[in-house]
Amino acid sequence: MLFREVDVEGAEALELLRAYFAERAAGFPAEQGEYRPTYPTTAQFTPPAGVFLVVVDDGETIGCGGVRRIASDSSTGRERFEVKHLWLAPAARGRGAGRRLLEELERRAVGFGAREIVLDTNASLAAAGGLYRSSGFAEIAPYNENPNATHWYGKRVG
Repeated sequence: MLFREVDVEGAEALELLRAYFAERAAGFPAEQGEYRPTYPTTAQFTPPAGVFLVVVDDGETIGCGGVRRIASDSSTGRERFEVKHLWLAPAARGRGAGRRLLEELERRAVGFGAREIVLDTNASLAAAGGLYRSSGFAEIAPYNENPNATHWYGKRVG
């Protein structure tokens, strides 16, 4: 398995993001309304501000994810990076690729100066929540107003 940096606005990333957003929209809880995708921009995911990776396994692209610098925690001054759009194709799930991708994103964020990594998710993504908790993330107060999110997690690093 390898991780390759790509332009988040390039064709390869956009194809993966479209698949991710379509899956989220199809499974989004009706009581929360309509899923609202937000496409990322190159500036947000260009080193050292961040990075967007695709996951390649046996020559096949199976997923993606990124990490980007966001505003530091005002109460602690810790440099914050946020994990975004961590997604694997359904056929690639359950083999550890998501954990390896998350670890690689953490490693890259620390290399960019992160002292804390945060992310948001939805309760309907039970496997993702389990991955984050088992990877050392703890629930935190909301740090953004993402209408798609129900849970926010953070982890001190570096």
